[in-house]
Amino acid sequence: MLILEPKNGAKDVKAGPDWVTLNKRLKERANVPLLKRFYEAGVVNGDTPVSEVEFVALDLETTGLDPGKNDIVSIGLVPFTLNRIHCREAKHWIVKPGKPLEDDSVVFHGITHSDVSDAPDLRRILEEVLASLEGKIVVVHYRRIERDFIEAAVKSRLGETLLFPVVDTLEIESWYYRKPFQKFWSCLMKKPLTSIRLADSRRRYNLPFYQGHNALTDAIATAELLQAQIAHRFRGDYPIKALWR
Repeated sequence: MLILEPKNGAKDVKAGPDWVTLNKRLKERANVPLLKRFYEAGVVNGDTPVSEVEFVALDLETTGLDPGKNDIVSIGLVPFTLNRIHCREAKHWIVKPGKPLEDDSVVFHGITHSDVSDAPDLRRILEEVLASLEGKIVVVHYRRIERDFIEAAVKSRLGETLLFPVVDTLEIESWYYRKPFQKFWSCLMKKPLTSIRLADSRRRYNLPFYQGHNALTDAIATAELLQAQIAHRFRGDYPIKALWR
């Protein structure tokens, strides 16, 4: 197992999966033309320095937290590199979920029944969404939401699974603020661990406050957070395979 070390703080960061090989296998297995085309765009070589990678930050708002029982209601994304966020190419969709909106989720993200009543199903915009992700490394804040919900939504509509590498800004923060000794002292002293939520993580890097729970705003916030994390924590020649999962 390859071990890589950032500039400071977090030791023993293990390289992620071999996504180049996995992508080739997924392309061979895909039967749906839309997914086959997505995989044909390929994945950047794992040894590519993060400074040379083209990213796209992705955020979803959903009807709940369980991809088996809930569905997507909005998608926001913005392409970026470590030097620039391409706001003119940012995209935002509200979509009609296949599962009913829950009252708690409406309060959380503010998307109401009337907002989704005339919205398209995800299937109608899926080609445009995947085209925006093709060939780029997706960046999220907590991959168990974004990747799992996309995977479940695509499988329910196309009958096949969509998988892709992600860089998780929440996981990066966890390398520094969820170490075993920190958890031990938190439990012993009965004090909460340092928050690694998006807004709190941004505050540590002196990034501006944005009102959360809008998919596009949160996508931009996530892109800025990764830029700050790499500037403070890593070298520009750090390989992308050390960050993707």
